Amino acid sequence: MAVTIAVTNQKGGVGKTTTAVNLAYFLAKAGKKTLLIDFDPQGNATSGLGIDKQLVSTTVAEVIMRQVKLHEAAQSTEYKNLSLIASTPHLANTEVELAQVEGRFLRLKQAIAGAENDYDYIIIDSPPSLSLLTVNGLIAANYILLPVQTEFYALEGLGQLLETMKLVRKGLNPTLELLGVLPTMMDSRTTLSTQVHDEIKKHFPDKVFKTTIPRNIRLAEAPSHGLPIGVYDRFSKGARAYKMLAKEITERIA
Repeated sequence: MAVTIAVTNQKGGVGKTTTAVNLAYFLAKAGKKTLLIDFDPQGNATSGLGIDKQLVSTTVAEVIMRQVKLHEAAQSTEYKNLSLIASTPHLANTEVELAQVEGRFLRLKQAIAGAENDYDYIIIDSPPSLSLLTVNGLIAANYILLPVQTEFYALEGLGQLLETMKLVRKGLNPTLELLGVLPTMMDSRTTLSTQVHDEIKKHFPDKVFKTTIPRNIRLAEAPSHGLPIGVYDRFSKGARAYKMLAKEITERIA
């Protein structure tokens, strides 16, 4: 039975897609059958795995509109145990159509239900907003992974996201849990990073991962080459951090 994790933060630029791509890669590398669902119309997780969005014929948009089954949209990547359901900007138009259909909040959950035995982990890269797509992801997930940058205004807007999570738990997904808060873009040499990290731990006691993701130039370069950091530079600080995160997550869920 797959464990489904939605990587979510309504604030952009916090390392959400970087986290989704590299977590999926390192889980697969550890022998876990992993599916990465790119649920963001920007399609950055798709290009981050080196997939040309213009050449993709079947995407997550067709899945949630019930034109294809989940397994029909899943494509193998060049990495063992790692599959992808791609996204393109067309998903933004699909979201408008989705708003008119019956059971619009449950489309992703229902699609995943037919493939839960095919994977150990399903990672959802959510859009950087509290949209209909994001709520679909929260309802489909067992857990939320919340990346938070260790910079000024880091906690701004998180109250609204946590409120949405509470509403989802009251209504359509009572078992949804916050798996953990992941500090990203951490620079322990600066007072600000350390202070914000402490503030995050105060707001989320017992929920902050021991692993922190450093501000790392190799990590920033990897997506432009269409490679996970573990392939682009496996000895970098960023690669070591995401490998540790994958291990920490499998231990938390075990």
